[in-house]
Amino acid sequence: MLNIPDAPAIEGTTHLHSGKVRDLYRIEEGELAGNLLMVASDRISAYDFVLSSTIPDKGEILTRMSLWWFDQLGADHHVISTDVPESVAGRAVICENLAMFPVECVARGYLTGSGLREYAATGEVCGIALPDGLEDGSRLPEAIFTPATKAEVGDHDENVSFDAVVDRIGADDAAALRERTLDIYERAEAIARERGIILADTKFEFGRRENGIVVLADEVLTPDSSRFWPADQWQPGRAQPSYDKDVIRNWLTSPASGWDRTSGEEPPALPAEVVELTRSKYVEAYERLTGLTF
Repeated sequence: MLNIPDAPAIEGTTHLHSGKVRDLYRIEEGELAGNLLMVASDRISAYDFVLSSTIPDKGEILTRMSLWWFDQLGADHHVISTDVPESVAGRAVICENLAMFPVECVARGYLTGSGLREYAATGEVCGIALPDGLEDGSRLPEAIFTPATKAEVGDHDENVSFDAVVDRIGADDAAALRERTLDIYERAEAIARERGIILADTKFEFGRRENGIVVLADEVLTPDSSRFWPADQWQPGRAQPSYDKDVIRNWLTSPASGWDRTSGEEPPALPAEVVELTRSKYVEAYERLTGLTF
């Protein structure tokens, strides 16, 4: 059971749901009533736990980065406004209330993480056969669509085959999500590469408007939803330096933390230096990608 703090009340809204990072509210008043207020917190999770420690400014960095990417991509998306209540200014957006697809749309251009583990066991990822001899960090011959089921908060998302997505949402929608996921990934990968960053993999979520149009939703291309690696340090055959939560994962599984991942107990609070290093990685990713100063 995840230990997620109670979401603060926000006047004119009803709290609907809290995930590992975001709090979701329905707007009850004004011309935008019925739409959603999505707030990114400074919470951080690792190994299916929401940690007691937070990362200062993380919610604002994630929000700014998503908005920057929406502008770069030119894709139809769910954000309506950034004119949000003062209490959540900078870390929230007003977005459409969509019918969300129950699929995590993952694109991989490089082999690592759960994809690497699956490849090592079967030679495949989500039913897609890959060449022999690949290793941690190998670039794939072409980007692949490796979907996952959306897990309940506190559970693992589970990699599934494309056929499983077809069974769940139908052949036409499954094909459309695969095409759109790979198209957006390839455009984003090229943009990141121009800035000296490798976009190894990422996940998107999509939703459908009442008129049937499918649009990009949730966060996009942040260190929480993507693996970003410094291009000048890429070296297949080892774990890559990254702009994400690996700082925290590495500390938690080190002797320094004193935490046993298999114990079922909550992880300890993060030391100040791990918090600051994690924050600096998020800031660096934002600044290198956008060219802006946080």
